[in-house]
Amino acid sequence: MALTVADAQAILSANFAPWVLDLNLKVEMAGEGTARIRLPFDKKLVRVGGTICGQALMTVADTVMVLAVAGASGGFRPMTTVGQTISFMKPVSSVDALVEARVLRLGKTLAFGEIAIRADGRDELVAHATTTYAILGPPPGS
Repeated sequence: MALTVADAQAILSANFAPWVLDLNLKVEMAGEGTARIRLPFDKKLVRVGGTICGQALMTVADTVMVLAVAGASGGFRPMTTVGQTISFMKPVSSVDALVEARVLRLGKTLAFGEIAIRADGRDELVAHATTTYAILGPPPGS
């Protein structure tokens, strides 16, 4: 069964640290191995120059991939980030960021994915990330 937006939002609320939840992330799309989160623009996240800081974007990239892996697995599984590489190509200024993840490969103990980050209302990438996760728990229902 595919992960719904409500399922993904519930996973987010139940499994992430309070400071991540303080970002007010909104799940906009969830499916089999994919998810999209909206990071609402907030002046608390702005660095010198008026752009959303890279730390916030990296946090959301890491977060959305957990939801994409949950979608590929049929539900939430405990996991930990092994690696994340991100390239920032353009700044995000004064608008929300849309962060979309796609699982490239889900194995028994590792998951690999990629994340595309765009500024709301624009098609071009502002950042691209790749990730690797260690899967720590069995699939749901095992």
